Amino acid sequence: MKKILIAVDLQNDFIDGALGTHEALAIINNAAKKIREHDGIIYVTYDTHFENYSNTLEGKNLPVEHCIKGTTGWELNEKIQKALSEKAYTPVEKVTFGSVDLPDLIKADTNGEPFEIELIGLCTDICVVSNALLLKANFPEVNVSVDAKCCAGVTPELHNAALKTMSSCQIKIKE
Repeated sequence: MKKILIAVDLQNDFIDGALGTHEALAIINNAAKKIREHDGIIYVTYDTHFENYSNTLEGKNLPVEHCIKGTTGWELNEKIQKALSEKAYTPVEKVTFGSVDLPDLIKADTNGEPFEIELIGLCTDICVVSNALLLKANFPEVNVSVDAKCCAGVTPELHNAALKTMSSCQIKIKE
């Protein structure tokens, strides 16, 4: 069975940049270890915005510029980059919370073989939950899991709420 790891938005702006949190900083070593130990397919999503961010709907609802392509904030965290340097992976830029490209990429890479998906990353209550639900909807018979020790939300409360939501949708939560 193919094992797929999706590392969601482990970018500087979500860790110690514009939208960084102590909780995000605290999971980086776990996430890097998970990447180093993974034996299978890896996708890495990049929250990607542009100079017009403040004019977008997201920018109007969250008026904090972040993950502007080409900036340091858009880049992956240094420890994550180092863990990935030893691996083959597919970068996936996304301009919204969930990647609509991931299901097609996974279908192409698995070529009809059985697979399972595990997600890690940031933020649990926005992009991780969006991608997990999108993938579960596209692959209802595939085991989809989230490693809670490798995720952080905007707040601890929202992290826990997202984990409960995903669990309700038959996404396994690894504690």
